[in-house]
Amino acid sequence: MMAKFYDRLSNDLTQLLENPIDYNVTIEVGEAPDNQIFEVHSYILQSRCSYFKKKFNETSFNENNVKVLKMTNISVKVFNVIIKYIYGGTISLENLENSIIFDLLTSSHELELDELVEHLQNHLVNTNNTSWLKLNFAQVYQTCYQAENFDIIQKFCNNTIFESEKFISLPEDALISIIKLDDLQLDEDKIWDYVIQWGKSKNPTLPANPDEWTSDNFIALKTTLKNCLPHVRYFNMSSEKVLEKLWPYLQLFEPKLWLEINTKLLTPEKQISSTILPPRKILSATLPTRTTPIPSIPSIPSNIITNEHALELSSWIDRKETTYTENNPGKVQKSNFTS
Repeated sequence: MMAKFYDRLSNDLTQLLENPIDYNVTIEVGEAPDNQIFEVHSYILQSRCSYFKKKFNETSFNENNVKVLKMTNISVKVFNVIIKYIYGGTISLENLENSIIFDLLTSSHELELDELVEHLQNHLVNTNNTSWLKLNFAQVYQTCYQAENFDIIQKFCNNTIFESEKFISLPEDALISIIKLDDLQLDEDKIWDYVIQWGKSKNPTLPANPDEWTSDNFIALKTTLKNCLPHVRYFNMSSEKVLEKLWPYLQLFEPKLWLEINTKLLTPEKQISSTILPPRKILSATLPTRTTPIPSIPSIPSNIITNEHALELSSWIDRKETTYTENNPGKVQKSNFTS
């Protein structure tokens, strides 16, 4: 069996960072007067970070046999965390503000530290930090939208985007990327509402009530939404929602599309020429109904939980609207109610 002494290795390499014997690279981080020079070792950095490996191949040694790099687009505070991670493989986020952690995430992405990028994303989407993400939603989404490996935060943003009123500040291409998703956890009529809200925000002079709109008002909104409207899945909306949600905005639709939406509602089997997008995949957590009854529940050895309590709890677990009676027993484990 192989023995592993990673803690000792991590500690020794961290000590080497703090006392950089035989360093051969200096990295000037930040801008004056808040800049700082780090003395580091090329072999460690290029073995741990592909970004530095490429940089060192492009950089020559000076007369002192040292390679000199400048990184003015990263703060000293952030780089301190990154360089300790590179040397020792450890990171502590406890005393860092979420804004700094987000800067750390973007810098880790630029340095191609994929392991750290994944860890920081998981930290930020943790329940304790989601309020910060929502508060700074526009900045977070626009930044993560441009990065291929920010998939964890992108998924969080896609599932919570409309909870933030700041979604109306999203650029058009970002909004389109979201409403194109198959697993967006919203009913189609809600997505329509948000698309209309986004379009209205770009036309602040529109009257609040669509009944008061002129043809020019509808043309203005239609022009704003021309790239978004094709991605709404109208054929997955019920007749009630079509009447309630789409009818007030009838002038946004081409006559042929409006005819085929209604045709499909009236005669679902009839072939039409419009593209019918597949229904979105909306997850629903359901618990299976109990199928193993027991004769009755009267003999529960507890001075706290009564028979009526047990029946009520069992109906809650099975998500029944009405409470079980003795004629509708559920399977209740005695150990759960023993006092």
